[in-house]
Amino acid sequence: MRQLTTLSADVLLAALRAAGEETRLRILALLSEGELSVSDLTDILGQSQPRISRHLKLLTEAGLVRRSREGAWAFFRLDETGAGGAFAASLAAWLDRADPVLAADRERLAAVRGARAEVAQTYFASVARDWDRLRRLHVPDEAVEAAIEAAVGKGTPGSVLDLGTGTGRMLERIAPKFGRAVGVDANHAMLAVARANLEKAGLSRVELRQGDIYALPFPRGSFDVVIIHQVLHFLDDPGRAVREAAAMLSPGGRLIVVDFAPHEMEFLRTEHAHRRLGFSRAQIASWFSEAGLSCDLSDEITLAGGGSGQLPVMLWRGCDRRVQSDPMARQNNLEVA
Repeated sequence: MRQLTTLSADVLLAALRAAGEETRLRILALLSEGELSVSDLTDILGQSQPRISRHLKLLTEAGLVRRSREGAWAFFRLDETGAGGAFAASLAAWLDRADPVLAADRERLAAVRGARAEVAQTYFASVARDWDRLRRLHVPDEAVEAAIEAAVGKGTPGSVLDLGTGTGRMLERIAPKFGRAVGVDANHAMLAVARANLEKAGLSRVELRQGDIYALPFPRGSFDVVIIHQVLHFLDDPGRAVREAAAMLSPGGRLIVVDFAPHEMEFLRTEHAHRRLGFSRAQIASWFSEAGLSCDLSDEITLAGGGSGQLPVMLWRGCDRRVQSDPMARQNNLEVA
C-alpha cells in the first residue's frame, strides 16, 4: 500500500465527503487498477455520461483523482502527485475484492480492456507491413531497445518520460525500473495501441498523454530520464524538441536520443514523412549544448558481429550540467549481443 502523507483536517474532510458515496467509491476502486476514460467508466458502471462526469468532478476537486485531456477525450487516474491520491489508493486497498459489486465491476473492466486491445490490434495490423519494411533496413529493434536500456542504466525510484512513445514498447521495457513512467504521443490511435499493450503487460499504472513535443504538459524539472526514440527525423524543428525535452530534466537528469545517422534514402522523405534524413554527431551535440546538456555518449548501435544495416542507428546521451558526474565521453560503437 502506498505510504499515506499526513492530511489537514479540512483536506481529509473534503476527501471523505468525495469518497463517501457508492458510485464514487466504485470509481476509486476501478481507477486503482489504472487510467480510464469517461466512456470506459460509463460502460463499466452502467450510468449516464453526465452522471459519471459529475462524480469525477467531485473526486477531482477533492484532489483524489487527476484529469488529463487527449483530444476530445478525458482520462482519469488516481492523483499520484498529491496526498489525496495516496488516500484514495489506501481506500481502494481496504475494499474487499470479493465484494460482488466490485468483482462485477472488475469483470466489466476486463471486457473494456479486451475490446480496446482488439481495436489496437486492428490498427497495428494496418500499418505493420510498412513498419516491417523499415525494420529490415537497420539493426533489429531488440538491439536498439537493449542499447537504450544500457544507456538508462539500472533506473531509480524516480521518473522517466518517453516522448513519441508510439506503441509503448520502450515503456514496457523500462517502466519497471522507475517509480513513475510517462509516455507522450501526438497520435490518439497510437496511444490506444500503447494503452492496450501496456495493460496486457501488466503495466496499467503507466501514464499516457496526448501532447505536443514542443510544449509538453508537465512542470519543468519533472523527470530524471527523458527518451526521444526515432522521433526527431519527423520534426520540422528537432532542436526545439531537444530543448523542450531538456527542460523536463531534474538537476543531473539524462536525455537519451536515438535516431538515424545521415543517409540518402529519399524514399523515407517522400513515402514516410521523414523531414530529416538523419543527424550527425556534431548536430546532436550542438543541440545538447544549446539545451544546457553535456554529451557523454555518442555511439552507433551495432550487433556483436558489427552489422548495422543500411540505415545506421545512433544513440546520444546528454546529462544535465547542473549536477556534473564524471563523463564517459566515448565515441566507440556500442555493441549489443
